[in-house]
Amino acid sequence: MFLFKNAKMFDFLKSHLKILFVAPEAAPFVKVGGLGEVMFSLPKTLRELGYDARVFIPKYATLDAEKFVLKLECDGIRPQSDDKDPYGLLVSNVLRYENEDGETTAYFLENMEYYEKRANVYGYNDDTVRWVLLSKGVLEFIKKFSWKPDIIVACDWQAGFVPNLLRVDYKDDPTLNKIKVVFSIHNLRFQGMFDHHFVSEMDFDAGQAEIPDFFDERILKLNGMRRGIMYADAINTVSPTYSREILSKEFGETLDDLLCERRTALCGILNGIDIDLWNPETDGEIPANYSSKNLEKKAENKLALQKYFGLTEDKNKFVIGIVSRMDEQKGFNLIVEIMNSLLQNINFQLAIVGTGDNLYRRFFQDLQKNYPDRVGGHYFFDIKLPRLILAGSDAVLIPSRFEPSGLVQMEAMRYGTIPIVRRTGGLADSVEDYLPGQNKGTGFTFEKYDKHAFLIAIVRASETYKNGKEWRKLVKMAMAKDFSWKKSAEEYIELFRSVLKSDGKED
Repeated sequence: MFLFKNAKMFDFLKSHLKILFVAPEAAPFVKVGGLGEVMFSLPKTLRELGYDARVFIPKYATLDAEKFVLKLECDGIRPQSDDKDPYGLLVSNVLRYENEDGETTAYFLENMEYYEKRANVYGYNDDTVRWVLLSKGVLEFIKKFSWKPDIIVACDWQAGFVPNLLRVDYKDDPTLNKIKVVFSIHNLRFQGMFDHHFVSEMDFDAGQAEIPDFFDERILKLNGMRRGIMYADAINTVSPTYSREILSKEFGETLDDLLCERRTALCGILNGIDIDLWNPETDGEIPANYSSKNLEKKAENKLALQKYFGLTEDKNKFVIGIVSRMDEQKGFNLIVEIMNSLLQNINFQLAIVGTGDNLYRRFFQDLQKNYPDRVGGHYFFDIKLPRLILAGSDAVLIPSRFEPSGLVQMEAMRYGTIPIVRRTGGLADSVEDYLPGQNKGTGFTFEKYDKHAFLIAIVRASETYKNGKEWRKLVKMAMAKDFSWKKSAEEYIELFRSVLKSDGKED
């Protein structure tokens, strides 16, 4: 992407560069989806590389107060004047968390009305108000606090108001107007509290009008994704292929024209995974630990998986796993189209763990009734079961219609479980198609989004599995892939450098 011209500048950035990630979630404090995992691993890796990286998220009622002891950093933040907030509903505090080394790694925006009274992170009628509060809250905090970031990374539509506010409302503020902002797109589909494909002309947010007051109902119509793209100094997606795909009508989610206008500011950086957390040699949540040097131990996990799901216990049986949100984006309509035929014609077992659309849940429950010794499912949130599926399965299905990055395919390969994926987004960037007899490839891929192409990929995997020597070679090549965050973090540093250079900060 970009290259440092001299080691001196690299050392300067490492010792001075301050980065603040603004997001609605971050593990281990709160994690709903992949974003939460990224907001833990990426800042952590940047700190390990010597940079001062911190996160800023809301303080939710679900935070484990005993495990995560917070200290007051700043109180009485008022994102709107008193006369427009007579009941003080918006008044917020900022708390900080220090890790075991005494480093401040996270800040929390504390507000009773909009965060602590809510049982969930997402899904409220006033979500836009909650996220504008997060965006104004972080900027008001930075104004008052001595630690000031050089770069703010605003994640997804919920933080898309940060670049907007920074470049419009706060453009003349000397404490803020030198800060650069990168807008990070994890999923372009989610843009605000509305279906952007069917928004009326009256409700359309072009992103140019000022952000209304908090209690003005017009605030609910704002498109945080559009505003983030419009006003950020740079934009990144979570894979190179996805950054190219979203320039098209097919993947652009009605923002393709705007993205094409800003394409010179756009890049893609593939997510990584935490290889310490996802390590079959040390994972305490799986029945048997193993590595590429003792793959026979992986079979013990298969037997445990089969027992858990009530499947016929046979270590030689081809087991396919699914670890996914059950919806159309993840390709579940393709799975539904072919699964009955697959079960009738190919000898394999299926284990699924996932939540989502009840239509798909009922489909798999019916399959379980028809094939009780071959199909098993768990349709509630479970933090441990995905690890059993990744350790005990031979392959995983990920036929996504689109996939900004995806983490399951990387986690699966780490555990020697072969991904069967559609070649899109991060799946295309992380899974190399396997061809028998060649010493390369880490999975089975298909291009066209249809059931026939998907079926062929599964058949190819099934036939390869029958050749034990070829399959073991494939498994070892998959396990040898490096998906650690270090490479991705270094690419983010290059991106930050290029943004600072554009303002002359590098000199």
